[in-house]
Amino acid sequence: MTQKTASGNFFEDFKIGQQLAHATPRTLTEGDRALYTALYGSRFALQSGDGFARHLGFRQSPIDDLLVFHTVFGKSVPDISLNAVANLGYLGYAEGRFLKPVYPGEMLSASSEVIGLKENSNKETGVVYVRTHGRNAAGEQVLSYIRWVMVRKRDAGARVGETVVPKLAACVSPADLAPPHGTDYATLFDTTLSGSPHRWDDYSTGEKIDHVDGMTVEEAEHMLATRLYQNTARVHFNQYTEGKGRFGRRLIYGGHVISLARALSFNGLANAVSIAAINGGRHVNPLFAGDTVFAWSEVLDKAEIPHRKDVGALRLRLVATKNRICADFPDKDESGKYPADVILDFDYWALLPRKL
Repeated sequence: MTQKTASGNFFEDFKIGQQLAHATPRTLTEGDRALYTALYGSRFALQSGDGFARHLGFRQSPIDDLLVFHTVFGKSVPDISLNAVANLGYLGYAEGRFLKPVYPGEMLSASSEVIGLKENSNKETGVVYVRTHGRNAAGEQVLSYIRWVMVRKRDAGARVGETVVPKLAACVSPADLAPPHGTDYATLFDTTLSGSPHRWDDYSTGEKIDHVDGMTVEEAEHMLATRLYQNTARVHFNQYTEGKGRFGRRLIYGGHVISLARALSFNGLANAVSIAAINGGRHVNPLFAGDTVFAWSEVLDKAEIPHRKDVGALRLRLVATKNRICADFPDKDESGKYPADVILDFDYWALLPRKL
């Protein structure tokens, strides 16, 4: 009998500098956009209305930045994290940049380069670091980011190469942010349509915002989302295997948490219409179906964009919780330990219109 099925890469299969071209290009459509809205309830005006988007200089309303991220991420799963271990301490993101808008009807493809490897002391697993690129049909890069994940070894006794842990930037430089060419965010003069009067100028470094609202995750929703992104990681969709694992049930995909928290952040940050960069992110505790997600944000920094007076950037820290409101801004303690009901700590740059 011949073997034609793929079991995914194990830790010893990865090599520094290895190039991985990921299968199945994906065309994003208006249907994908509608389903994304149905899953998360995102209300940001730029991604909701063509007329609003054209007023800012976009050709039409672009696909939500995080839907682009999830789609590219999903392409990479069969090659990178099909054999991932459900250990949230070894999962994160850095140096993410959104480089070009993606519109309905555009096809995305993805590739990755292995930039770091670190075998764990148990010799049964290791951490893989990759830089992933998403491109449109013209070959233009629309997204680039680094992520790391713990992966099983096929054979605990297998020899692996030397440890290489990449040095990651603490944040993306404001000079490297890329507001779309030809746009003018300052034309957002009627903030009634956007949902908030507060622009870039109205936020202060150190300010904290409780986003107030909560959203309960249903089993069907997270399964639908995982399939939408063609994310085949067993930890998210295979109860047969995960029922025998550490948690005894499927984990909600981390990107699902990010999108929920981002959607909730509309209440307080409605004019943060674009995500420009992902500086870092950690999924610090698991989320399961039936849990309710809340979120709060902290303004870490403000930055002007070189050669742009119409738009500014806020560096935001988005913290999500499960089954706990955020009026008291639940956070890690002095030792860096998070409460069990904090599930996400996400650092990103958002673009907001400035006052004229």
